[in-house]
Amino acid sequence: MRTVLKVSTVLSWINLIIWGIIPVMGVLGALMVGNPLVLVLYFVMGATALHSFAALKLHASIRNPAIPLSNQTPAGIRFVGVIALFLGVIYLGCAVIVLQNTQEIIKLMQAQYPTQLKTADLVNNAHTGAVFLLFSGISIAVNVILNFRLLRWYFFMKGMI
Repeated sequence: MRTVLKVSTVLSWINLIIWGIIPVMGVLGALMVGNPLVLVLYFVMGATALHSFAALKLHASIRNPAIPLSNQTPAGIRFVGVIALFLGVIYLGCAVIVLQNTQEIIKLMQAQYPTQLKTADLVNNAHTGAVFLLFSGISIAVNVILNFRLLRWYFFMKGMI
């Protein structure tokens, strides 16, 4: 369990930093543009950061039993974890689709914006974005699954199961 705790802690910090910064920047951009639909999208993306924060509280409580776990933290890990897991699977799916169909996606983008886009830049940018989504989706999904296991182990050790 010690290895699971270490891996989950590292993934939680990575997800907290990355998926805390991206939604904050997106919310600021959406507020400037005034598009409420995009604002909701970025709030949903913040579920990963919320899950990671709650997971770090769980890790602190596992490492030091004197630190009590809030009554709302387990429910937050479960509920927000399901949303984060869904987002991780969506990111994985998008990455696979973009990596498999890069040329078709570029053709669609060039049809919409014919004079503004260069093909070489689009291929490189599409692959870079897809690889980022692939690693992010794996990181989120693995982190959520590990934290579900750690939460179950925490309750088992406390005698609550």
